[in-house]
Amino acid sequence: MNPEHRQEQTLDPDELPDVSIERDTVRLGLIQCSAPFFEGSIDEIKGALLAKHENLVEDAHQRGAQIVAFQEVFNTPFFCAGEDPAWYAAAEQVPEGPTIQWAKVQAERYGMVIVAPVYERAMRGVYYNTTAVIDADGTYLGKYRKVHVPQGSGFFEKYYFKPGNLGFPVFETRFATLGVVTCYDRHFPEIGRALALKGAEILINPNATIKSTSHYMWKIEQPAMACANAVFVAAVNRVGWEEPWLSGKFYGTSYVVDPRGEILAEGSEDQDEVVVADCDLSVIDEIRHNYQFFRDRRPDAYGDLVDPKL
Repeated sequence: MNPEHRQEQTLDPDELPDVSIERDTVRLGLIQCSAPFFEGSIDEIKGALLAKHENLVEDAHQRGAQIVAFQEVFNTPFFCAGEDPAWYAAAEQVPEGPTIQWAKVQAERYGMVIVAPVYERAMRGVYYNTTAVIDADGTYLGKYRKVHVPQGSGFFEKYYFKPGNLGFPVFETRFATLGVVTCYDRHFPEIGRALALKGAEILINPNATIKSTSHYMWKIEQPAMACANAVFVAAVNRVGWEEPWLSGKFYGTSYVVDPRGEILAEGSEDQDEVVVADCDLSVIDEIRHNYQFFRDRRPDAYGDLVDPKL
């Protein structure tokens, strides 16, 4: 039966199920930031970008953000536009490295959850594109390693990153249960469904994406993921040109979309800023009570999806 037709029926109020929902609003802050050319060593470049982000984190706090998410590999320029072994030195251990330790201090100082994507050094010569999740008291909750690693013009990521091997974890923070979908991962809808099935309420999608052939997907994929799984999706992207590569302009427009596919807040194309949106988590229940995708799904029929011969 079409859900719109269901609303036209007359039901005895005493026969209606109890679907009362407790309102539970969480304020998200997405930090989109340019990475201009900095003179100096890689450590000095990282220090300059952390200082830049520290000001934006304070702005997010002043605006009441409870969960703050950074863009993909936020503490460096997006060096994957070229192949240069010098950038291996930008990788650091997670959570022991200086960037995640800095993020833990910010989280505890402001009582906010921080989602921090960095370049991880797992061991000598083994590196991942990794996102750490820090709870509001500064506790490190765990990490997600980007599973799908692209290789193409302007995105030589296989040169730097090994595909992730931690599966699709969810993180129960003080304010909401989060999942991470990193940039190219967003093109694979299986991730959103896996995270939603594990209880994720908000999917954080850090990006480094330019105006290329995938630009038209930017406003399609995340709303589709949100609708298909009845979750919030928060997509955060870089802004501006990054020297010395100049391989394409990062177009910002970070945004938050609700389970109905409606954009709640959106950033500009070229400004450093904090994009703030209030997410009423009770909307997840409202949508799932109406569209029972999780009840009606048929995993017994989906064998083709994991058949390596196809």
